[in-house]
Amino acid sequence: MTGLIAFLNPWLLLGLASLPLIYWLLRTVPPRPRQVEFPPTRILVGIEAHEKTPARTPWWLLLMRLAAAALVILALAEPVLNPRSDKALKGTGPVVVVVDNGWASAPHWNERVEMADRFISEAESHNRPVVVVATASAAKTQTVRIEPPAQARSTLTALEPQPFAPDRLAAARALDAALTPAKVSEASVVWLTDGIDHGATARDFAERLEKLAGGGTFAVVGDTAAGSEPIAVTGGIGTDGKLEATVLRAESRAAREGAVSAFSARGQRLGDARFQMKPGDTSTVATFDLPLELRNQVTRIDVAGEHSAGAVSLLDARSQRHRIGLLSGEAQEQAQPLLAPLYYIQRALKPYADLVHPKEMNLAAGIDEVLRQNASVLVLADIGTLSGDVKERVEKWIDNGGVLVRFAGPRLEKGGDDLLPVPLRIGGRTLGGALSWSTPQALAPFEPSSLFAGLTVPADVTISRQVLADPARLGPEVQVWARLKDGTPLVTAARHKQGQIILFHATANSDWSNLPMSGLFVEMLRRVATLGVNGGVASGEPTVAAGKDAKEKGAKETAANGDAGNVLPPSQTLNGFGVLKTPPPTAQPVTVADLATVHASLDHPPGYYGPSASPRAINIATPKTVLAPLPPLPAKAERRGYEGDAARPIKPALLGLALALILGDILAVLLLQAGGVAMLLRQLGRRPATGRAAALMVLPVALAIALLAIDVGPAHAQRAQPPAAAKPSTTRPAPSTATDALAIRATGKVTLGYVLTGDPATDDTSRSGLTGLGRILAQRTAVEPGEPQGVDVGTDELAFYPILYWPVLSTAKPLATPVLAKIDAYMKQGGLIIFDTRDASSGVPTGLSLSQQQDGPALQRLLGSLDLPRLEPVPEGHVLTKSFYLLRSFPGRWDGGQMWIEADSASAGMGAAGKDGRKAQHADGVTSIIVTANDLAAAWASDDRGRPLYATVPGGEQQREMAYRVGVNVVMHALTGNYKADQVHVPALLERLGQ
Repeated sequence: MTGLIAFLNPWLLLGLASLPLIYWLLRTVPPRPRQVEFPPTRILVGIEAHEKTPARTPWWLLLMRLAAAALVILALAEPVLNPRSDKALKGTGPVVVVVDNGWASAPHWNERVEMADRFISEAESHNRPVVVVATASAAKTQTVRIEPPAQARSTLTALEPQPFAPDRLAAARALDAALTPAKVSEASVVWLTDGIDHGATARDFAERLEKLAGGGTFAVVGDTAAGSEPIAVTGGIGTDGKLEATVLRAESRAAREGAVSAFSARGQRLGDARFQMKPGDTSTVATFDLPLELRNQVTRIDVAGEHSAGAVSLLDARSQRHRIGLLSGEAQEQAQPLLAPLYYIQRALKPYADLVHPKEMNLAAGIDEVLRQNASVLVLADIGTLSGDVKERVEKWIDNGGVLVRFAGPRLEKGGDDLLPVPLRIGGRTLGGALSWSTPQALAPFEPSSLFAGLTVPADVTISRQVLADPARLGPEVQVWARLKDGTPLVTAARHKQGQIILFHATANSDWSNLPMSGLFVEMLRRVATLGVNGGVASGEPTVAAGKDAKEKGAKETAANGDAGNVLPPSQTLNGFGVLKTPPPTAQPVTVADLATVHASLDHPPGYYGPSASPRAINIATPKTVLAPLPPLPAKAERRGYEGDAARPIKPALLGLALALILGDILAVLLLQAGGVAMLLRQLGRRPATGRAAALMVLPVALAIALLAIDVGPAHAQRAQPPAAAKPSTTRPAPSTATDALAIRATGKVTLGYVLTGDPATDDTSRSGLTGLGRILAQRTAVEPGEPQGVDVGTDELAFYPILYWPVLSTAKPLATPVLAKIDAYMKQGGLIIFDTRDASSGVPTGLSLSQQQDGPALQRLLGSLDLPRLEPVPEGHVLTKSFYLLRSFPGRWDGGQMWIEADSASAGMGAAGKDGRKAQHADGVTSIIVTANDLAAAWASDDRGRPLYATVPGGEQQREMAYRVGVNVVMHALTGNYKADQVHVPALLERLGQ
């Protein structure tokens, strides 16, 4: 029954019994006598007063005071509006709160925590201990304890969603080990479930919880709202060659629709696709219509609005689609199904690659056509020798990152050319020949270092003929990816500068073996196709991937896919909310052979494994994943939902009403002492009020204004801000020294400055950006900045500006020593400089180094000699993330670059100390430097009518709004210092003072 009122401290209601005593005291004690001036010369005039002072307190004032006292007593009893009072937990033992915190719980995690906190509060009101149990433990060993409600609330706060499925039976075992029968008499058990039967263990788990509850309540809380079930996604290449996302859910009677988005490694949104699920559907497919070049840049697929590790599918090279050229030296009679050398290759690669089959029969023209279409892999079937210009073009293409795959045949039995991984012996090995074996040879299991590690070798795949590698030429540079059972190499590979050459020592058709007719052949070619450079390799010209770092990238790929493929260490893993983070300490490496079968777990959380140049992905959902709903629960279980209203405390409202009555009482007493409103007006007309009377009249007005000024808005857009002038600044000169017009203009209002770069377009963008930011500040905050000013750091005074925006040009040159000293002094005296390299759209650096390099990046050339503190990415919880808005990212025109700030002095150590030994961060908690690459000014820039001048990529106007919020936070951070950080500690300080 909704709307009932409960009291957390009902014994305090006994204080209402004192109201008669208060009534008697107020009625008996008269108010303070009114003072009347009584000149002795008029002793006989006006003795009979027309206005008499009452002997008792007026009834309406007495009623006001009694009501205020009653409200205070009721507030101290802590009444709450308890909508679920009819579902109170039964029993007198501990309250066991079991929380599913696997990946499926992340989208509605706040509701889950709030519901658990309600049960803890209910246990606290009945003086019952609490046990908080997480079904997805973040540690190898799970510890369960019986705790007081206050400590249990801390345990609950420390819980986070984990990026893997819960292990409910392990949680049950830990619970059984911690709770003996003597401790759990009349226990109440509440299971906050995610609605998914992970591993078909939910029924057994529910029965064990029911047994644990005994005579107490056993409640199962789940999402009962239609369309709120957890969603998982897996991405890959469809049968038609398009990028597909398969969206999964447990069986539901509600329809569901939404969108999936494809992102690049830099966080750019490359495409969106809609999906729809009818009632009863458990999966659906959303297709992205993207060109090959964009499709191969997709590294992540997200379900919009579902912030969980299951709603993210990470893609690696196995999910990319490559352009592969196919050529063969087949005769006309061989060019028919089942006999053609390319027939089985086409069938194996068509679902996973764009095939380029030249129309020209001429080998030179065919190769030229393939290379012009930027193929990343070139397959040659039974082409013995390449020579002349053809060989030079192919060799140059391989040097730039191409992958050449060759299949043996009669022509290669002659020995071939030098575009082979290993020289061949003349002649082939055949049944009954000079180099023969008595029966067809089977394949040996693939070695862990092989590209094909982890693939199962069918027993019926045999080889009856092959070309032989020269055993004397099998050096360490030659990789053997497949062998026969007698050890003879069947597939060999070798690096060739930035590219790779691979040779299958048997034919691509069924002439020499039945390997091409097996499923193993499809998987082998699919892995070979992933070695190609994304987007193809232009003939004779290196691509981005085949440029400066291609050799290192290729070496890393070889280490991951071939030679040193023992283990793949975790490089980045997802947290429960689907955000890539540094791997946790529990993450373990995975072997290449086990990669295809490993499932996301505590040891192997979802994420990227292996070298950063060619990582492998592990995801929550796979093509074989099926999400099952919870089975029928035991009869004793009570079904509850998250959608109910929380218990709302009424104490603040009662105290506020009591304070209003007290203020009214004060005002009434003042008016009574002044002889009423009319008498007060007459006195004001005759003479000015004394200082004491004026103070008494101003006091209630000031208190009322203070109450009205309390910010009751949402916490994420905090409107109450101290004025900008409240923060003293040592960088502002005294008014007597500001004699010129520029100084007067800069100090009259808060003035934002931008560094003049000499480039008119850049300077105009900086001015427009700071002007647009100024409008936002004036609309949303107490700061009303003046017009932004361009600053020449070499000649102008920097002390007038609390913030300087410095766009870094790619042609920036090192600064002179006097200018560096001037900038250093400005930052150390409280100034803040925002260095914006504006290059996030061209790639995100993995680190930041400001050591001076004459031929290095522009920022290094500019600031290399400056005495800077140690920098770090903006940490979670930093003042900059909450100085006005609550922020998690810092986008500008681009949304891919990292924002760097001064490292916290507590952790900076000697690395952040200046030459004088002092910590660099000292200016009231304000960072002295911000480095970003997201082009903030372009996102803020607008014309005179407030229309944006530049597009924000990829988030559009929502990203622009976030960029404005970043600017507001930076300005408020610079003007208020650690004010916001101190506010966080106010509740703790007040609580400590109360104790």
